[in-house]
Amino acid sequence: MTTNATASKDASSSAGSSSSAGALQRTPLYDLHLELGAKMVPFAGYEMPVNYPAGIIAEHLHCRSAAGLFDVSHMGQIRLAAESHDAVAAALERLCPSDFLGLQPGRQRYSFFTDNQGGILDDLMVSRLQDVKHGDHLFVVVNAACKAQDLSHLQANLNHRCEITELADRALLALQGPAAGEVLARLAPDSAAMTFMTARVLTIAGIDCFVTRSGYTGEDGFEISVSNAAAADLARRLLAESEVKPIGLGARDSLRLEAGLCLYGNDITPQTTPVEADLSWAISKRRREQGGFPGSGVLQRQWKDGVARKRVGIQPDGKAPARAHTEIADEAGQVIGEITSGGFGPSVNAPVAMGYVAASHVTPGTRLNLLVRGKSLPASVVALPFAPHRYRRA
Repeated sequence: MTTNATASKDASSSAGSSSSAGALQRTPLYDLHLELGAKMVPFAGYEMPVNYPAGIIAEHLHCRSAAGLFDVSHMGQIRLAAESHDAVAAALERLCPSDFLGLQPGRQRYSFFTDNQGGILDDLMVSRLQDVKHGDHLFVVVNAACKAQDLSHLQANLNHRCEITELADRALLALQGPAAGEVLARLAPDSAAMTFMTARVLTIAGIDCFVTRSGYTGEDGFEISVSNAAAADLARRLLAESEVKPIGLGARDSLRLEAGLCLYGNDITPQTTPVEADLSWAISKRRREQGGFPGSGVLQRQWKDGVARKRVGIQPDGKAPARAHTEIADEAGQVIGEITSGGFGPSVNAPVAMGYVAASHVTPGTRLNLLVRGKSLPASVVALPFAPHRYRRA
């Protein structure tokens, strides 16, 4: 079983640029984290809680059994607006391969920015929201380590097509777990009608919020955008519910890994395409056929001709976890890929990993060898996810 120290190291190193020079920023919940006894670590330029006194494994299991509250205020929040939905959707389709023209009001979609080689610059969540103040617009959440470059990317390419507003005055909380729906319904009864990947404005315990029924754990849950000024009050109100406990970055990483969800900078990068990453499901038939986004020609060739490698789930034999950058070999000893995320899965009580292997070795059950510190450890390709998704779809 991985220790909290090991998991903490993995979580803090996952951000890539988390230890870059300069003063670390703090979210509006920083003081609350200290009050709750959090161990703080550098992550994507912020001081963030990696775990609380209960520890990463206890936090992970609590989120799977009840409800956990995560501070994800380091993520970037951006509003895109134009004279109509069609105008703003068409603008964003110039940079992303997803279908935003067909996105209905109150719905959310997963997508990514691609470059001219089809590589993934960042992955993001896009919601269509309508309100009196801003009209029909798109609300975009991007990764913390990428938000400055994403904003610049949008401004450089879309400034003359839509209004781009960074929502730096807003925090973001994630309430995740099988009890999340019941908890939020007590404080915001209208949330009970929401299903997976829907979005709406809600008043939670008297606080105005923008809420999506989504998350990064594989569990049912919500992501809640709230003003910085009200973030701590909202967090305290949610934590006052008996089912809810605070959860740090360590458990966030192990939860998403068990759910087979990609971490930007590890599992997806500019050197990986959506086809290689097994994310083609996020690209509609219309966008595949019509193209019109960066790298569309590359992806169209990959859909037609196949790819040399693909992302798969990997289950090491025994109890020893395989970490990121571990080389993967076939049974003859030929290196055919690399682990991109790996660790111990508390819910499955076994090591879990994801990585890229040669396309000839992607079938579940295929035997592999993981080259760990000079030793060859046996493993198998397995279907993702390791822990079943439990989203509320109806």
